Amino acid sequence: MQEVKYDTEDRIAALATAWSPSALAVIRVTGPGAVEALAPLFSRPSALVEAKGHTAVHGHLVDQRGKVLDEVLATVFRAPRSYTGQDSVELSCHGSLPGLKRILAALTGEGGQRGLFRPAGPGEFTLRAFMNGKLDLTRAEAVQELVAARTETAQTLALHRLSGAVEQRIRTLANRLLDLTALLNIQLDYAEDDVDTVPVPLGLLEEVRAELALLAASFQTGRVYQEGVRIVLAGRTNAGKSSLFNQLLKEDRSIVSDEHGTTRDWLESWVSLGGLPVRLFDTAGLREAEGVVEREGIRRTHELIEAADVILYLVASDEGPNDEDRKFLDLWSHDARLLPVLTKTDLLTPHFQGSELTGAVLLSSKTGVGLSDLESAVKARVPGAVRSGPEGPVIDSLRQKNLLDRAIAALDQVKEGTDLGMPLDMVALDVKEALDALGEITGEVTTSDILDHMFSRFCVGK
Repeated sequence: MQEVKYDTEDRIAALATAWSPSALAVIRVTGPGAVEALAPLFSRPSALVEAKGHTAVHGHLVDQRGKVLDEVLATVFRAPRSYTGQDSVELSCHGSLPGLKRILAALTGEGGQRGLFRPAGPGEFTLRAFMNGKLDLTRAEAVQELVAARTETAQTLALHRLSGAVEQRIRTLANRLLDLTALLNIQLDYAEDDVDTVPVPLGLLEEVRAELALLAASFQTGRVYQEGVRIVLAGRTNAGKSSLFNQLLKEDRSIVSDEHGTTRDWLESWVSLGGLPVRLFDTAGLREAEGVVEREGIRRTHELIEAADVILYLVASDEGPNDEDRKFLDLWSHDARLLPVLTKTDLLTPHFQGSELTGAVLLSSKTGVGLSDLESAVKARVPGAVRSGPEGPVIDSLRQKNLLDRAIAALDQVKEGTDLGMPLDMVALDVKEALDALGEITGEVTTSDILDHMFSRFCVGK
């Protein structure tokens, strides 16, 4: 493995919690001799140096001049039993931004002076965990996915990956291919001896290929829960879009009024809809615009509709669909993204002919009745949405998806070469190509460029 741009033997420091005022904050330091290096800035240096791994020491942090910076709890981790595999300390301190600034300055240097620790780069703690064998690449990627999870389901999927579900599946399949490689190599090494020729086990190849294809297909689910789903609320003015927007957000974010055209532009917010991370858009009502501003708002609504993953077209039950509604619904009727929603069902009158809205969800934003039906209907329109729990490992990394596709293509070449009677050494090269691709997924085969790109997407301190 080639060296990456970070020197993993440096001692590094970073804030591990959010850069915002809080009751508590955590600053992490790690690297060879990190505990001893921190001791001069700790009010009880001998207690810190003598601390065993997984123990906490109470004291104060001081700067180079001995001025007290904060009261802290220093949790000591000794190599190799730490997150990074190196000596580490996590400093629990108060979440005052000026205080955090002073502590980081004391650790990393100020006024042009070199500090005891170097500021950590993005993902450098997790990079060290990988380099020191604490995590494989699939688990390392899952760390950032867990941090970025927007819903409970997204977090569950990321935790599943962090537990090693993807790694275990990849290693199992790679071991089966290694058995095939051994079989081929025996025949190649003893080609001139009296060794029985064993045909390439195409059944095994097909089983491994099917498993890889299943894992590659899970990328659709993984991306849905990491990137989210764009849902646009569309419909005429006063169809109940803003009321539903507020109901799903559980706050009065959008203005609700009987006056037509109160929403001139679009609003957006992230919400969880049945565990699905949703980027929800409340848009201007579709009608003949009465001014330049409203006309521009309607133009933007049409742009959002075109780019949506799901279009919730709302029709108020107290008015029913008019010609404009019918025109829109007819235009989009063959688009799987469209989901008609009949709103204000608490005002539903006996004479209303709801049969015009085929497959519509009945909903009252006022009472909340129908929200669960809406969640189920939305999920049915989102490819990859998890109905209950994940049935197997799920990937959300494009890097992993591309490598799985590469391994599948190599196995297809093995079958094609076998069918055409290609020499065994050519077939063996294609098996090796598949194994190399799987090795890149877990990190057994990698380059510095791959690692640099991967960990640059992480937050600092992780």
